[in-house]
Amino acid sequence: MSLQDSDRETGSRLLPKFDEKGLLSAVVTDSEDGEVLMVAFMNAEALAATQETGFAHFYSRSRKVQWMKGETSGNRLAVERILIDCDQDAVVIKARAEGPTCHTGVRSCFYRELKNGALVPVKT
Repeated sequence: MSLQDSDRETGSRLLPKFDEKGLLSAVVTDSEDGEVLMVAFMNAEALAATQETGFAHFYSRSRKVQWMKGETSGNRLAVERILIDCDQDAVVIKARAEGPTCHTGVRSCFYRELKNGALVPVKT
């Protein structure tokens, strides 16, 4: 294990381990009830913007641009905590959603359950 790996796993410095495309996985959960709201990706700029503004920013792999959740819909994610995993290649963002999180208009992007090979709406 290199010194940087040791620092990454047990130290107090943020040393993000971005993948070959410069991205980290980001899981967003509701800060009150813990429900998973969405999963996205962050590059260094999105991670920095999230820390600076207090609102979740991500990187779109398809559009190849950084974006702030809610920049067009107004349904922002106010960040309360950012948790970093042990090897610093993924984050969990605990946030307060200012409206629906999913682009389909529902609270969470995880609104369907796989049952017997079919997708069934989750009862809320």
